[in-house]
Amino acid sequence: MKVRSLKLREAHKATSSNGRPSFCSVLWDQQAYHVVTASSADPTIAIHDSLLPSSPPKLLQNHRDGVTALALSPNSTCLASGSEDHSVKLYKFPGGEFQTNITRFTLPIRALAFNKSGTLLAAAGDDEGIKLINTIDGSISRVLKGHKGSVTGLAFDPHSEYLASIDSTGTVIYWELQSGTTLHTLKGIAPNSGFDRSIMNVLSWSPDGNKLAVPGLRNDVVVYDRDTAEKLFSLRGDHTQPICFLAWSPNGKYIATSGLDMQVLIWDVNQKQDIDRHKFDERICCLAWKPIGNALAVIDCTGKYGVWESVTPSSMKSPTEDVPNQKLNNSNGLLLFDEEEGEELSTSGSLSDLGEDSHGESEPPSRKRLHKHSAYDNDLEEDGFDDLSLLPKVESHKKARRKHGESADNGKEGVSSKLTSVRPKMQVAFQPGATPLQPGKRRFLCYNMLGAITTIEHDGFSHIEIDFHDTSRGPRVPSMNDHFGFTMASLNENGSVFANPSKGEKNMSTLMYRPFRSWANNSEWSMRLEGEEVKVVALGTAWVAAITSLNFLRIFTDGGLQMLEYRVLNITNGSQPLRGRLPLTPGSHLTWFGFSEEGQLSSYDSKGVLRVFTSQYGGSWLPLFSASKEKSDENYWVVGLNASKLFCIVCKRPDLYPQVIPKPVLTPLNFSFPLASSDLGADALENEFMLNNMHLVQVQKQIEVAGAGLDTTSLDDEAFNTEAAQDRCILKLIASCCNGDKLVRATELVKLLSLEKSVRGAIKLVTVLKLPNLAERFNNILEERLLNESKRALETTFPNSNCNASSITNDIAPSKTIFSTEQSKLPGNDIPLSSSKLSAPIFTKKAKTQEAKVGIEKTEEKQAAMASDLGKVKTTDGKNGAKVNNAGDMKKVGETSQAQSPAPSNDQEKVKKAEVTRRASNPFMKKLIK
Repeated sequence: MKVRSLKLREAHKATSSNGRPSFCSVLWDQQAYHVVTASSADPTIAIHDSLLPSSPPKLLQNHRDGVTALALSPNSTCLASGSEDHSVKLYKFPGGEFQTNITRFTLPIRALAFNKSGTLLAAAGDDEGIKLINTIDGSISRVLKGHKGSVTGLAFDPHSEYLASIDSTGTVIYWELQSGTTLHTLKGIAPNSGFDRSIMNVLSWSPDGNKLAVPGLRNDVVVYDRDTAEKLFSLRGDHTQPICFLAWSPNGKYIATSGLDMQVLIWDVNQKQDIDRHKFDERICCLAWKPIGNALAVIDCTGKYGVWESVTPSSMKSPTEDVPNQKLNNSNGLLLFDEEEGEELSTSGSLSDLGEDSHGESEPPSRKRLHKHSAYDNDLEEDGFDDLSLLPKVESHKKARRKHGESADNGKEGVSSKLTSVRPKMQVAFQPGATPLQPGKRRFLCYNMLGAITTIEHDGFSHIEIDFHDTSRGPRVPSMNDHFGFTMASLNENGSVFANPSKGEKNMSTLMYRPFRSWANNSEWSMRLEGEEVKVVALGTAWVAAITSLNFLRIFTDGGLQMLEYRVLNITNGSQPLRGRLPLTPGSHLTWFGFSEEGQLSSYDSKGVLRVFTSQYGGSWLPLFSASKEKSDENYWVVGLNASKLFCIVCKRPDLYPQVIPKPVLTPLNFSFPLASSDLGADALENEFMLNNMHLVQVQKQIEVAGAGLDTTSLDDEAFNTEAAQDRCILKLIASCCNGDKLVRATELVKLLSLEKSVRGAIKLVTVLKLPNLAERFNNILEERLLNESKRALETTFPNSNCNASSITNDIAPSKTIFSTEQSKLPGNDIPLSSSKLSAPIFTKKAKTQEAKVGIEKTEEKQAAMASDLGKVKTTDGKNGAKVNNAGDMKKVGETSQAQSPAPSNDQEKVKKAEVTRRASNPFMKKLIK
């Protein structure tokens, strides 16, 4: 390894007023057109033209004291600066026009960082606390407290989930951004910089977001895991003194480090060794990789900066190779992005003429993109796999589960390093039935099948009104003034619940419940949540629920008592019956989530697809509605649904949600399964069949809760009626199949009939259509079903009986005479007639009773005869003076009855009692059951 020298040019004055070395900063913009420098000894910010280094820089002189921190937004349109004058300022870039003083501290600022989208700016310094600033409106989103010393380094991870910070004592903290809580605290893992403000402890995320690099205590770099904060490996080389700055290359293959020994080393991360170095006259306190090409900008503690060209050898990969779309990382390791889809990037000038070397580091100019592409697409284009776009996506899931230390494919290192970085992102929580804030307009906090809650801002507070769709179902609720700023609500017959997000330490998130009627005065209550905020609220029977930013499900009684246990979905038995991933249409997001009136879990996405969870097939989501099949100029804002209708508010495009005035109209829409077009033209019948089938499954599942002591009489009646409607639909489908000469399909359909009367109707139908062979098959299906059901019925009635199959067959055999067609003429049976297929496939509880009717009636006739004979025997015994008063007499009676009949008398009495108490389970056969 050869030691080379690099000539630096002065950008800022050498030392601060106290004679100590200064801390200087350097940044590249996104297109590498400009270099930005600053010094803690100089209140001026310099913007240098990288194409014309000899030209004078543009100077920004808005600070009163030295500039201690710089940060560029990911799209290089906004520059942020922090100073010893305690202020943080924003400028337009590259013009340099001053925009605003976005925040102030009581002590000097030491570190700044933008998040991936540029909407959040983290600022920290000698004050206690890290401020997270909303760059859109300048508000303070959150203040993170936990460091004991001055915060000297900040870095948002590329996935926008964590913020990493480091202080002067060497302590690193992982912050979870959504909740603002501390995820990991690593104390004393970096050098203690003391009170020397020219040395700043820094840290940096890898471009894929999986690793965090921190200066170590042994003149090395220590790399930690993203999620567990465990040490993965360290880089030790020629540094003889502690490392004071480090930065990842845009593709994550290299790390550049500067140390107190005045050296800059370049590390190969995969090989874990240094591959090149530079020796300088002064300590390099900041460095930044060039986003395009093979270069590194450095600045020393005297305010001199320069660009190290050809950092990596020509035999190795360029530090910007394999970076997707050339949207590369800035010095903080944050992934750059397009502001808007279809944005045309600057194409002025050719980078090949800008002094780049001839080793292929120069990149072609950007062109207008009509669509965004993922890292997978670009990798495949480079490797020539345009037609196999699905292959890497499948493979990426396997690679994502590897440990970070495991090496990838030899020939695909660049591809694998990015594939592992792809992580699913959780959608932001939302309140179903609420519409976005519209300044000056009334909006919905809640809109459901019962009523609506609306609000409008007025003179510093909001005015809330509650209205019921049917005024007879709910009381008249007076309007209320809202001083909390509620943004979500829920409504039922008993009351309403409201919640607002947190707006700083003084305005914590509040949950408030207002009952409509109560036996006690002052029954309204509210809860303030410190350190978390409410995301979604819901109301039930005697309970209030809220989901918070800490992923807590908080449940309260209607009196405000916090419940120590929670019940998810199934309140009756405290179980969690459903859990899993929610399917969405590709490219969509969730817009509504809730239950149907029958209790089925349902979802609706932005592509207009409604899905309902059914227990069929082990639990699955069935699409019941697609907006694409409706009018193309309408959007549907879902309110609720029942077994057959979707209730929504129709909005004319491009509106996605309704306005409060004029009052929206609830519109019912019919469900429609995305079925393939039928060759019989019976799409409507097939759709009706699927809906009835799903409804029957739901009702059957509800009947199963009878074990919990609930009354299911109404559910039984509903099941009977739905089953009858289902059979009518199947009979129509059988008629269509017969007319279309689809006899095999007709045979499959008749097996799905639940009622015996329906099967007989099918036999009559095919007889009228003059299809004798099909009629014989239908007869055979009914025969075997009755036989199997009779066996099961008798086994249930005589659990201890030794009746064999032959005796049962002999009892049932005469029933075959009811068929007009001779079975002996039936050709070979091509269709298997298993009992599982012949039994009612949907609602077998009812079918057992009514389909065994024939066999049971035959048994009843025998029972009546046996009972008559038994009575004669008792009468005779009475005439002879014999009294049955003991066990011996009972035995004699039994012996006499056995001589008359093969079945015992007690069993006959049990059968008669069972028949008397048996509830009619077939609406068509109620009059036949005694």
